[in-house]
Amino acid sequence: MIAALGLVGSKWKALILWELHPGHRRFGELRQRLHGVSDKVLSEKLRQLEADGVIRREVCATAHGPVQQHVRYSLTPLGRSLADALRPVRDWGAAHLATAGRDRL
Repeated sequence: MIAALGLVGSKWKALILWELHPGHRRFGELRQRLHGVSDKVLSEKLRQLEADGVIRREVCATAHGPVQQHVRYSLTPLGRSLADALRPVRDWGAAHLATAGRDRL
C-alpha cells in the first residue's frame, strides 16, 4: 500500500492517472479536464509521474512542419496497473457520496 500511495501521493496525480486511463491526452486536454489545477502544478505532477515510470511523454511533430510540435501523455504498463487499482477507490467514493452527501467529505 505504501508503494502505491508513494507513486500517487496527491489528488492531482490520482486524477491525472484517471484521465489518462482511456488513452493519451495532450497537456491542454488534461488542464481542461482537471478543474482547478494550475499549469505549474500540472507540469510538476506530470514530470514526477514520468520520472516514476508511470506515464510516458511523447513529443510528436505536426503536419504543419517539424518546428511545430505537440506533447502527449499516456500510461505505461505500470501506470495502467496503478490506474486499474484506483478503480475500486473511485467506486467507493461514488457510492459514499451518493449515500452520505458531498458536504461531509
